[in-house]
Amino acid sequence: MSQGVVQNIPLVVPEVNAHAIAGYTKHNIIANPNCSTIQMLVALKPIYDAVGIKRINVATYQAVSGSGKGAISELIDQTTKLLSGNTEVDVEVYPKQIAFNVIPHIDVFQENGYTKEEMKMVWETQKIFEDDNILVNPTAVRVPVIYGHSEAINIETQKKITATEATKILSKANGVTVVDKRENGGYATPFIEAANHDDTFVSRIREDISCEKGLNLWVVSDNIRKGAALNTIQIAEILIKEYL
Repeated sequence: MSQGVVQNIPLVVPEVNAHAIAGYTKHNIIANPNCSTIQMLVALKPIYDAVGIKRINVATYQAVSGSGKGAISELIDQTTKLLSGNTEVDVEVYPKQIAFNVIPHIDVFQENGYTKEEMKMVWETQKIFEDDNILVNPTAVRVPVIYGHSEAINIETQKKITATEATKILSKANGVTVVDKRENGGYATPFIEAANHDDTFVSRIREDISCEKGLNLWVVSDNIRKGAALNTIQIAEILIKEYL
């Protein structure tokens, strides 16, 4: 396990590893994972339990609210100015203009070329799944959306699973809502479906045509709710009910 996570501090997503809450007694601390890790693992845990996961490739499309109020204000201000015909905008929170743009850079760069945000997804996934062998290859991107993170996830499973089988499993999973009609608008988006809702939404479930045991998913969730506040409340409820 990497030094990126503290080994004896529980890192908890209640739908995934609620049993880890019991370890709070070591330091009286329970940690909330990264918002992008939370929604990914809520979606992947039912599949992991069913057929195992060997490798995860994920590209995130993360809302500016993940950077705080200043980032929200900057996006709104830049957008307003640009739509008013003003080509000069203030760039303070992010390295480049975020309005009408995407930035493939979240947090500080590490020696291996990945950012800390990306490496958190590696470290946290291995710790929460209690599986040091699971491989994670992330790319974290900031997009001009206020609330709701999106992720394009490709997994290679240990055993073959069809899209139909995965859909059935996910439809029964706690904290997951499947929105997957193969038609215009038959998928979840961060602003329309995820924002102001508690569940993690899964769409575009399809088998990878380039890999025999590959599966693709589109996952969206409210990064402020499930990605932060709700996850914390769920941990507290289990702590009070079962351990205090």
